[in-house]
Amino acid sequence: MADVQTPNFKLVLVGDGGTGKTTFVKRHLTGEFEKKYIATLGAEVHPISFTTNFGELRFNVWDTAGQEKFGGLRDGYYIQASCAIIMFDVTSRITYQSVPNWHRDLERVCEGVPIVLCGNKVDVKERKIKPSSVTFHRKKNLQYYEMSAKSNYNFEKPFLYLGRRLLGSPTLEFVAQCSLYPPEAHIDAETLAQYNKELEKAAMMPIPDEDDDDL
Repeated sequence: MADVQTPNFKLVLVGDGGTGKTTFVKRHLTGEFEKKYIATLGAEVHPISFTTNFGELRFNVWDTAGQEKFGGLRDGYYIQASCAIIMFDVTSRITYQSVPNWHRDLERVCEGVPIVLCGNKVDVKERKIKPSSVTFHRKKNLQYYEMSAKSNYNFEKPFLYLGRRLLGSPTLEFVAQCSLYPPEAHIDAETLAQYNKELEKAAMMPIPDEDDDDL
């Protein structure tokens, strides 16, 4: 059991079906072991804890359990959220085109919470969305990370960013290894280096002047 003093934050995880949201939360051993199901909202809640230089930190990660396939999520899923992750799949353009809709829902119910945009499945060679094409986070001033849930690549990055924002501590660091299942996929270092170089280059480019809905 977490100590009563452990900061607890509700984190809602949204994005189209098939983007890897459930795989992402199930990488963390404790989150999978302790998860609970909220039938009224069709949500699985995975408590994921981290040891930081300021003590324990816990995110109660709400996963949609497939409910997004039935035409959106009920407001109860979002209510009292402290933060959010919007996930898309870099091998599927349509999942990125849905990002503005998920962002709009979040802003409507829990305006102003810190949000991280995550492009998942960078371990897959046939990626359809290049780093230079991902611009939504720049328009909305969100943090963006590329990741691979199956290879554990950048698993902790969204949590570290959100923890720093929520606790108001830019010096927050994780001081223990994440309790993750072994990687199921591998990304070669050369590919990652190329993606990171493209991300840095994209960050220097002007933001395209286009409508938010036309990604």
